[in-house]
Order: sequence, then structure tokens, then C-alpha cells
Amino acid sequence: MPAWLIPVLKSILPHVGTIVSAAAPVFTKKNTDAAANQAALLQQQITELQAAASENDVHIKALAVQMQNAVEALEKGTALAEKNYRRAMVLGISSFAISAAALCLVLYLWLK
Repeated sequence: MPAWLIPVLKSILPHVGTIVSAAAPVFTKKNTDAAANQAALLQQQITELQAAASENDVHIKALAVQMQNAVEALEKGTALAEKNYRRAMVLGISSFAISAAALCLVLYLWLK
């Protein structure tokens, strides 16, 4: 067993109950004697599904806003990184040109 697995399990195990209770179905379950109240039970389940769908819609809209903000931040970061890259390229090309000119001057003076 890897040595890192034990601390990870110790940190996760206290939260397993919370995760399972959050993931458990929240919808009304059918009873065994529900044959008489099947229409009412069906209507209640439809109402719960509609409420869950509208709640999911709200969460999806919030997630879309967060994704849009993240994409905008990534675009700004990309633009800044591209600007820095171009500046570094210009500096690199300039330093190469200056060093080539200096080398030519040294060779000219040395051979003269």
C-alpha cells in the first residue's frame, strides 16, 4: 500500500457520510400500499422533478457565468503572456544583432 494513501483516507473518511447523504435521492419513493394514492404520488413526483429541474437551471446559469468569467480571465492572461513573449523575442533578436555587429567589428579590427 502506498504511503500517501493512509493520510488521504484519514482526511476523506470523516466526510464520506456527508457526501453520501448529499448524493442520496431526495425524491419521494413509492410505498408498497401506494396503489390507491398513485395519482397523488405521481403528481408529487412530477412537482419534485420540476423543482429539481428549475434548481438545476439556476445552477447551470451560475456555472455559465463563472465559466464566462474564467474564459475572460484566461483571454486576458493569454494576451499578457503574448505581449511578454513578443517583447522577449524583440530583445533576443536585438541582442543577437548587436552581438553579431560587435563580432564583425572585432574581426575587422583584429584582421586589419
